[in-house]
Amino acid sequence: MVYHLFMKYTLLIAFLITFNSLSYCQPKSDAFLKELLLKNKDSILQMVISHPEVYRYQIIYTQINRDKNNRPSFKNYYLNVDPMLYFNPASTVKMPVIFLALEKLNRINKPGVNKYTTLLTDSSYSKQTTAYKDSTSKSGLPSIAQYIRKAFLISDNDAYNRLYQFVGQRTINRELHKMGYRDARITRQFKGGMSFEEHAHTNAIRFVGKNENLLYRQPPAYNTDPFDFSHIIYLGKGHLDDKDSLIHTPMDFAKVNNISLEDLQQIEQSVLFPESVPDYKRFDLKPADYKFLYQYMSQYPSETNYPKYNAEKFYDSYAKFFFRGEKMPAHLRVFNKVGWAYGFLTDVSYVADFKNKVEYMLSCTVYVNSDGILNDNTYDYNTIGYPFLLEVGRAVYQYELSRNRKHKPDLSRFRIQYEKRNPNDTRPVITEAIN
Repeated sequence: MVYHLFMKYTLLIAFLITFNSLSYCQPKSDAFLKELLLKNKDSILQMVISHPEVYRYQIIYTQINRDKNNRPSFKNYYLNVDPMLYFNPASTVKMPVIFLALEKLNRINKPGVNKYTTLLTDSSYSKQTTAYKDSTSKSGLPSIAQYIRKAFLISDNDAYNRLYQFVGQRTINRELHKMGYRDARITRQFKGGMSFEEHAHTNAIRFVGKNENLLYRQPPAYNTDPFDFSHIIYLGKGHLDDKDSLIHTPMDFAKVNNISLEDLQQIEQSVLFPESVPDYKRFDLKPADYKFLYQYMSQYPSETNYPKYNAEKFYDSYAKFFFRGEKMPAHLRVFNKVGWAYGFLTDVSYVADFKNKVEYMLSCTVYVNSDGILNDNTYDYNTIGYPFLLEVGRAVYQYELSRNRKHKPDLSRFRIQYEKRNPNDTRPVITEAIN
């Protein structure tokens, strides 16, 4: 099976086209990380690592060492990491948008307006929809907090769209660029059939109090800032268009969401360890925001009452790709954001093992699309992608368990009092979601 897939990938190379204005730049790689991964003799991991041109993988392993005062230092090891090697970030872009939504709330600074306040989204332009109710929340009403929960717990798409609409396309990109993430480009919501122009328009929103009194109104917005689309990106040998017709040409990714794996790793680090980055790279968050984020970046759907997800379908490691399919140990938590689309699988993680006093960051993306057709929802996630990420995760975790540290980390900052499902709750579970 693996050999057959590899032969299909070999044929695909002839069709895979990537025009890159900086393609002559060498990717960053460390022999240490490659040797570490190749000690794992899993056949899928070996196959993928041996063919970076096919699987377009990028891996960043971040060692964290503490001094005697528990201050962390970070050492990144890279394998095939290149900011100009395009991968579709999919739902990983939800993470910076979530952080920016909380930052924007803090900057609004209006009495009564916070992440728990009812947020009503109006329709102001073509293809926009309203959001006045949320059946997954305890109150039955939408809020920034509930959208963040859903975006982290199972990577809900509508939750991301509403946060994107609140922050606005212009603010998202201006703020990320100001923080030093100059190549980040977030131009799209996760809604089919929208034009580029429609993505640039975002809804009017209202925050209202318990008596439906208006606390704050944000008018509709339109982003007139230009984007740099000079980097031409074609992938695959064909793709399905919006009408599901097969087009026998590569798919154009030049205008879709883009952010490098290094930037995603830095963005996550800046929230988990804000003191480790310069001031300009820190989001404007309050202590309560950090606590809230740490909880829902690491909490499981099975622990959550609102939303009440089906714990069999949305199992504990459902959105933890480096442990996907495994029973999660009680002493280990993963703070992360995953994404999957167009044959790309990506995970940006911080792992904390409270029993063994182990912590590290691991970020990886891989492309698994043996038929070379984009947008057909026929990808090799289960046969190659997830097994590869699991083995990468195993290799690094096992190494971390054996790695000597001069000072054991105090991980109390990341110990969370998680929710517990109410056994007397007879509400039906949520079995379907668009993510």
